[in-house]
Amino acid sequence: MRKVRLADIAQAVGVSTVTVHNALAGQKGVSDQLREQIQRVADQMGYESLSREKKPGDGNSDLQVIGVLIAEKYLGNHTTYYWKIYQELALAATEKQCYTTLETLKTDGGAWEIPQMISHHKVQGVIIIGEIDRKYIWQLKEASSMPMVFLDFYDREFARDAVIADNFYGMYQMTEILFDHGLEEIGFIGSIHATNSIMDRYCGFMKSMMEHGKNIHPEWVLEDRDEAGIVEFELPKRLPKAFVCNCDLVAGMLVNKLNARGLKVPEDISVVGFDNFLYPGFMDNRITTYEVNLKAMVRVAIKKLMKQFRNPNSAGGPEIISGQVILKNSVRR
Repeated sequence: MRKVRLADIAQAVGVSTVTVHNALAGQKGVSDQLREQIQRVADQMGYESLSREKKPGDGNSDLQVIGVLIAEKYLGNHTTYYWKIYQELALAATEKQCYTTLETLKTDGGAWEIPQMISHHKVQGVIIIGEIDRKYIWQLKEASSMPMVFLDFYDREFARDAVIADNFYGMYQMTEILFDHGLEEIGFIGSIHATNSIMDRYCGFMKSMMEHGKNIHPEWVLEDRDEAGIVEFELPKRLPKAFVCNCDLVAGMLVNKLNARGLKVPEDISVVGFDNFLYPGFMDNRITTYEVNLKAMVRVAIKKLMKQFRNPNSAGGPEIISGQVILKNSVRR
């Protein structure tokens, strides 16, 4: 008899697989009524959830406990993209009969604390989502030798195992789309030195500009965030014909700022983004973008971690996951 999956329960109830996972795992975001309905359907279908099996740490369980770390700054305003990554990760881990536990990384007076899941040996391995300070990575490595995988960022010195999106060629493709439509005055919005991902995306933009023999005007390369990760930027008085944005959040903010100036997208100015994630509070501006393959990224991250469980010396370096261009309505034809 085929094993009941979360997707089977989701189809029976008429909700998403992520909602089923959150309900059965006791996580927030699911009403009590819906949670009871999902649990009832799961019981009827004979689903064996992690909560019914022996819990990690009971001395007899074969379940692997995956610790997930996310810096607090990534979970503030407009950062539900990282919650989405975690949801996909937790879901994929459940399908692999693994148990996930989440802890946020906080700073106390500028100092990073070692997570309790590591200091108390509550997990067998750790996946870190989102780029963090290199000095802190070193502290984590010094504090524990447990398997570790970096997700959505890499570090040349410390990232023996990492999974990242194809930031370079993804943004190169987005810039090429603008040239294909006859747009040659192009700006870039993103704090280039904030993260490796933004740096890689800028380099992809720069490659396209160089291939077309176009200069990159400094006044059209805009910083979009501060050291705390707060996203905000101001537009110059003179604008290019198009902007390449390092993420869809910034692209959505840009559209709003242009509208405030009385400019329309794409009639007056074209915009492309990156990640294909619609942030709450923003209308769907139909932004042409590069979709990051989150499902594939989390699957590879878990695979890498489980491989380290079996062989601690198996780390194979960073792996780049390709996404796809999503053509919408933000580029003038």
